[in-house]
Parts: sequence; C-alpha cells; structure tokens
Amino acid sequence: MTPLAPGSTLGILGGGQLGRVSQGQIVAPYDDLNALGVLGQTSQAVTFEFENVPATSVERLVRGGAVVAPGPKALAVAQDRVDEKTFLNGVGATTVDFAAVDSLDDLLNGIERLGLPALLKTRRDGYDGKGQVWVRSAAMAADAWHAIGERPAILEARADFTRELSVIAARGRDGAIAVYPLGENIHKGGVLKTTLAPAAVDAKTDKRARAIAKSVLEGLDYVGVLGVELFDLGDSRLLVNEIAPRVHNTGHWTQDGCVCDQFEQHIRAIAGWPLGPTTAHARVEMTNLLGDEVDQWTKLSSKDDARLHLYGKAEARPGRKMGHVNRVKPLI
Repeated sequence: MTPLAPGSTLGILGGGQLGRVSQGQIVAPYDDLNALGVLGQTSQAVTFEFENVPATSVERLVRGGAVVAPGPKALAVAQDRVDEKTFLNGVGATTVDFAAVDSLDDLLNGIERLGLPALLKTRRDGYDGKGQVWVRSAAMAADAWHAIGERPAILEARADFTRELSVIAARGRDGAIAVYPLGENIHKGGVLKTTLAPAAVDAKTDKRARAIAKSVLEGLDYVGVLGVELFDLGDSRLLVNEIAPRVHNTGHWTQDGCVCDQFEQHIRAIAGWPLGPTTAHARVEMTNLLGDEVDQWTKLSSKDDARLHLYGKAEARPGRKMGHVNRVKPLI
C-alpha cells in the first residue's frame, strides 16, 4: 500500500473516548450495510477504537474493498477470551491455565482441574471488571454461573503475580515494529486507576515483554497499535492477561511522555507511514478520573506538573472514565 497523503480521510468504527475527534459522524448500528458502505467508500483507510465492534462489520468493509487495519482476525481473537488465550499460547505468549465453560457442569469440572480460587469471566463483551466473578469455593459455583447470566464463559486459574505491567507496541504495513517502555498498572475495583511509566523493570523482563509483543503482532499480521496486559511473576517471568487491538488506556502516558504518542503512532501505522520514535523523554504518572473525580478539573489544571485530558462525557457515573491526568516528572 502506498502511504496515504496528508489530507486523506480515515474512518473510525466507534465513537467513544478513544475516537472522539473527527470532522464528521455517521450515526448508525454497526451492522448497517448502507452506513458501512458509505464509510468504506469515503475513507482511504478504516480502523476501530473499540474491540467490541462486530468482526462481521469489519469483514463486510474488507469485502467491499475498504482498507481496514487492524484486520478482522485481530478483532475476532480479542473478542473471545477462550480464542484469545488459545491464540496467545499458540504463539508462545504464555497465559494462566484456563477452561472453557458452557454449563454449570463445565464450571464444576474446571474448578476441579484448575483449583480455587479461580476467576469466571464471560467469553465476550466484558471490560473494566464487568462480566466476571471470583469463585472461592465449589459451593459458590451455581451462584457465580448465575451472576454472569449463565453465558458462555472462561474459568481462569489464579495468577500469583507481584504486579501488572503493560506494553504498548505498534506494527507498520511494512512489518516494522516499535515498542514503548513498559508501564506498571494499579487497579481500583477492577478498573485501571494509575499507570506509572516507564516502569522499573530489569533488562530481562523488558526483553521478554518486547518478545511477547512482537510474537502477538506478527501472529496476527497486525497493523496499528496494540496493548498487551501482563502479569509479572518475578524472575523475568511474564504471563499475558489479555490483549487490546487498539490504542489502550495504559498507553495514555505517551501523550505527555513521548515525542510520538500512541494515537499518532496508530495513525502512522494504518496510513502506511514510518513508525515514530517510542523513547520516553519524561516519567509520567497517568491517573484515570473516574466518576465525579472529574469535578476536580479546576484544581488539577492548576498544577505545574499536570496535563489534563477530558473526554467530554455528559454524565459522571460512578466508575466511569471521564478523563485522565498525566503528572510529568523529569526522566532520571
């Protein structure tokens, strides 16, 4: 593909906080064939900002001749937690042990094999701690199965990790790969609260994380930015928790910590441009503003080291991501 010239039109499936800047909008269901046709015909390339966009919509765009990146394979893999973990293990990116669950009997068998406690998650559609429940005893199995709506699920063995890390990486149309420094993540109530970057990691851990990112990108023939969440077990041992085929919350620190942030990097990749530099020029503490924490915008915007990013959402519901603040420190 010839690199797209400045002024080209890029289409984005999804209109949430990761894709809120645009010159125009098409408001329609994801499976509206006419709307998909218009998007494909008016865009020189199409991407998505939300991994729960139906993979069939991406496939229809591709069949119609649109250039879409990342492709439907990455979306389909990331949308099903069993398929995702099967793929990851297949490319050498180790995960926790798991079992597919389609019935209460499957859940009981999975508990017997994996042990307790174990985490039960819906196979599809869950995010930010939604659609999942810890199973701490066999007696809880029926209630846990009911709690997730008795839907197809995955049971995951507990990971004995010391912290969660993440790596943001990109792959261009020419196969070039660029990897940002790792971030260390802190969650609150199942939702990401803070990312510290660059994370304090040894050379072996950094090398292993980069190798994992490379194997995932190449295994998916991926084009664009990808987020990979990792469990750090110590001694350079990493397990992949999940992947996100898009720009990622744990990469927001790059907006104020790198010359080329993850958003620009994604556009460079899908447009066929050379990938930008990923070296950090500052230490950043990225904090999500959840719910009414966004009301602190006046105080936060007065801090010399703070860079405030608001998403323009009208309603501040509890736990809802309303924005984030990057606190920038010298890189030492």
